[in-house]
Amino acid sequence: MSNIFSGGGHDLDLSNGATAAFIDVLTLAVSDLASEEWDFRFAALLTLQDQNVMGRGAVGFDLAEFDWGVTERERARAKDFVLRATALAASGHRWSELGYHPPRAHEYLHRFTIMVESFAPPAGSSAVRGFPDPDEAAMASCVRHRVLSALPLWDGCFLCNRPRCHPGSISAC
Repeated sequence: MSNIFSGGGHDLDLSNGATAAFIDVLTLAVSDLASEEWDFRFAALLTLQDQNVMGRGAVGFDLAEFDWGVTERERARAKDFVLRATALAASGHRWSELGYHPPRAHEYLHRFTIMVESFAPPAGSSAVRGFPDPDEAAMASCVRHRVLSALPLWDGCFLCNRPRCHPGSISAC
């Protein structure tokens, strides 16, 4: 079963292990860059992609389902945040904390960047679904790992709750 991320006429169809690696590296970057309410809502969306909680093959999102903002300025800022976070993730930011090497993460992040760049956030985003509301924003940070998470709803961040054998790991379990 695969997980599909889509937008801008592009799809990123990832296996469960690829999804875990993609979301892990993106979450680390988002956790360090988030400063505005929208950023924390995007972080909450990423926590909902944790297959250890949501189920394998049951995650993914469409950029058209995001609440990008009411004004052109808000939409541009939100899109810029996603692109900056993706670029930071692609730089290998904090990958050493993962405990595994995500071998194809650069490819997934590159494809995601193309998807986001080609996506034009809609002017009226009031009918969105699947994007966390402001009161669902991931404002909590795991003290141990400095990662935004769905605390106190979940027991910890994705690093606290990762399985002993990560699906994206090259090494044998």
